[in-house]
Amino acid sequence: MSQAGNSAAFVEFERVQKSYDGETLVVKDLNLSMPKGEFLTMLGPSGSGKTTCLMMLAGFETATHGAIRLDGVSINDIPPHKRGIGMVFQNYALFPHMTVAENLSFPLEVRKMGKSLREEKVKRALEMVQMGDFGGRRPAQLSGGQQQRIALARALVFEPELVLMDEPLGALDKQLRETLQFEITNLAHDLGITVVYVTHDQTEALTMSDRVAVFDDGRIQQLAPPDELYEKPQNSFVAQFIGENNTLDGVVQEIRGDTCIVKLDSGDVIDAVPVNVANVGDRTLVSIRPERVEFDKSRLQEGAHTLKAEVLEFIYMGDIFRTRLRVAGRDDFIIKTRNAPDQVRLEPGQQIDIGWLAEDCRALDA
Repeated sequence: MSQAGNSAAFVEFERVQKSYDGETLVVKDLNLSMPKGEFLTMLGPSGSGKTTCLMMLAGFETATHGAIRLDGVSINDIPPHKRGIGMVFQNYALFPHMTVAENLSFPLEVRKMGKSLREEKVKRALEMVQMGDFGGRRPAQLSGGQQQRIALARALVFEPELVLMDEPLGALDKQLRETLQFEITNLAHDLGITVVYVTHDQTEALTMSDRVAVFDDGRIQQLAPPDELYEKPQNSFVAQFIGENNTLDGVVQEIRGDTCIVKLDSGDVIDAVPVNVANVGDRTLVSIRPERVEFDKSRLQEGAHTLKAEVLEFIYMGDIFRTRLRVAGRDDFIIKTRNAPDQVRLEPGQQIDIGWLAEDCRALDA
């Protein structure tokens, strides 16, 4: 039954494919390995294949091709209830006719655990999620946030080494979501469990994860720690999908090692880091993050590129100002600046120079 894979990997997908109709692949040749104790998020738009991957790992879907291993052992033919994996869903999936304590005790009874040990584990799991006094209530008597805490406790109660979470905070309001993001991350690290988390919320992925796998069209487009994903996107899909991003269209005129010269469609010429452009003459999408652009001349570093811009909107957002500009023929260029006492306020119609460093500008696939 066991096919040994990468010995350091705790969770491993090897050349995994999934098709529902025998023709269209919803997951294409997936290779992914995770060490023990990692918090990995699968992030992507609807239909990108992330939830299918989670369901194959859980055993609710079968891989059409390839091997899925847990701790070196192939689990392709092991039924879900024998994989020893904890699950947390968006809709809580609690039994309404049972009390909170009975809901938590259920996975322990299935594992033929004695009564006193069950009670001890239920008590510990409830305290873990700060719900120690709620054992006697039924799910209907709890708020959404409380129900999700119970669902989390139920996934942890039998002390699994791997917990899968499918959009677990999707139904909660913003503030509660943020609180639970920190609680789940801290709990996972404190307990040393391995977590595979699925979401389409980029902020959630960046906040919670050790690494993020960005899915699109059944493939992982990039797998990296959050800061690398944001600062160094490997293609235009990742750059557009993660955070806010400015793009300008152009053609590669010259490639010199780790710099290339791009002639924008507006005629302006700029330097950029060539990421996935191969040849002179290639069309490219140049990507610059809004917080990397300056319009205050005193803050522009030496060697910065400058372009002419017209202010279209200047929006106060509390901690930041968000300015929309017309730049190189595009009306959707955004700058974000910190709300500081010395911050220059701009007026619509104002003509300004903006600038950035070449190393913050990436030439990506068109």
